[in-house]
Amino acid sequence: MTGPGAIELRDYPYPQTAQGETVVRVAAVGICGTDKHTYRGETSQYAGTAHARDIPYPVIPGHEIVAVVDDPKGQGLERDSEGVALAPGDRVIVAPDVACGHCYFCRGSFPYYYCEALQDYGNSMSCDQPPHLFGGWAEHMYLLRGTKAFRVPSGLPTEVAALTEEMAVTHGLDTARCIAALRGGDVFAENVVVLGVGPLGMCHCVKAQALGVGSLMTVDISAARLQAAKDILGASLTLDASKLSQAERREAVYEATSGRGADVVVDCTGQMDSIGEAVDLVRQGGIVVEAGAFVELGGSAGFHPAAVCTKEVAVLGVGGERAEHYSGALRLLERTSERLRLADLISHRFGLSAAKEAIETATGPSSLKVLITPEVAQ
Repeated sequence: MTGPGAIELRDYPYPQTAQGETVVRVAAVGICGTDKHTYRGETSQYAGTAHARDIPYPVIPGHEIVAVVDDPKGQGLERDSEGVALAPGDRVIVAPDVACGHCYFCRGSFPYYYCEALQDYGNSMSCDQPPHLFGGWAEHMYLLRGTKAFRVPSGLPTEVAALTEEMAVTHGLDTARCIAALRGGDVFAENVVVLGVGPLGMCHCVKAQALGVGSLMTVDISAARLQAAKDILGASLTLDASKLSQAERREAVYEATSGRGADVVVDCTGQMDSIGEAVDLVRQGGIVVEAGAFVELGGSAGFHPAAVCTKEVAVLGVGGERAEHYSGALRLLERTSERLRLADLISHRFGLSAAKEAIETATGPSSLKVLITPEVAQ
């Protein structure tokens, strides 16, 4: 990606590797909402942190990576980040963030994406910088020393495994339960609303169902995604934001929750104005998980801070996936893949030469999860 709206194919030499570095073959990579922001030129990430930055074009996007261990020239991956032995041909999930290991946050018990010197594949490193292959939209990918990689279970299809990174972002739902336990009320069989059921919202639906959600409600502007939320993910109430006003959506949620509002509202829209609706839909003493506003797009005119105080709402920001959740995410996907028909969430697949078409399809309302699979015929 050479700039906003500009994608081209380039060839780079196969990288030389030193001890602790390796090259993997990319099997599949998901298109994330962050990739869409970069494609639109919305490049400010991690605002307010020590590693705030703008995306350095040109960049090879792609950080939801399923790769194969087969580096013939480098040191290779002998074991994954849990100590599991790896062999050539094994599939791994490449965690996108590489932490420095020695800053304040790395030395403490913080998520690894807090690192003050964070590097992350598909985002922070320009492909003008050797050895160039720092993103998943490629046939091969270079892995820095310290990269975390997790073995994909043999029973998990590669395409479903591509959801792992986003599934590891759903830890906000786990934290919401911890907060609820301190406040009183339901900590099981909650009423959960997911705003925005693109891939990240879908993964929150899967996680909510796995945690034993009582009632799952979804809001989106895409009829296709709402239908998938109902048919595949078990949503009991789907609300089309292109047809219903915010007041009508609020009325429907409150009616479905005996007039109280939802226990938990997860905002996965990536739109700034949705935080106001999330606070409006949650009950008094409830929890809002803001998981979609990763890229800096400005403030929200629809957000009223007084409502957070008067309703005593907990607002929990999620800045990325937790490394320690990858193995659990893989097990969850393996356990639920067939029962929830998760393969049906993969709506489109494209080769590298069709990357521009792929990201434009992912931006449209008819897509669910869009993958780039480099081995697809170009």
